[in-house]
Amino acid sequence: MRSEKLTRAWFAVTTLVALTGLVTQVIATATDPGGRLANLLCFFTIDSNLLVAVTSALVALGTARKKLFAVLWLDALVGIIVTGIVYQVALAGLYELHGLSLFADTMLHKVTPILFVLGWLVAGPRGALAWRTVWWSLLYPLAWLAFTLPRGAITGFYPYPFVDAAAHGYGRVTLNCVAIGLFFTALAIGALLLDRRLSKKSLTISATTP
Repeated sequence: MRSEKLTRAWFAVTTLVALTGLVTQVIATATDPGGRLANLLCFFTIDSNLLVAVTSALVALGTARKKLFAVLWLDALVGIIVTGIVYQVALAGLYELHGLSLFADTMLHKVTPILFVLGWLVAGPRGALAWRTVWWSLLYPLAWLAFTLPRGAITGFYPYPFVDAAAHGYGRVTLNCVAIGLFFTALAIGALLLDRRLSKKSLTISATTP
């Protein structure tokens, strides 16, 4: 019971942190003369933080359901890991940020990923993932690309340099997307295997605890 309360408290905090970052980013974009709110949903960072906020809230409220929740949870987990890693490797330092933009950037790319991943490693939820969850989870990055690339071709706005078809051509962008897609798949499979290992460890501890 105590462990469940701590888990729910942890993810309640994670929900608040993710929402704080998202709301701050909306305000920063709305007050930026060159910002467009319509572009926000093109950012994988924004979408992944939204998934983190939703799934964390479900855990915090104790209303998580296995099938759909498992897919959303895995998408949130892998999406936020990809967000943190790709940001640090390819995007950090590209823009000079100040004030609200810097705060939102820190919350969305650093604080939320650390809280969510650490919460999963320490507290779970456990046993929600299966192989079919992994395959269903791939719809998320595919849907993001299906939305972002055609919209970019129409509006000229691409959220990240590595998907900028106008600058690099569709051949290079396709290779970039395949690489990130394989990375996403590998992380999803890794999360499944680690979840199973941690689930067995938890059961062993429970069985040996008087």
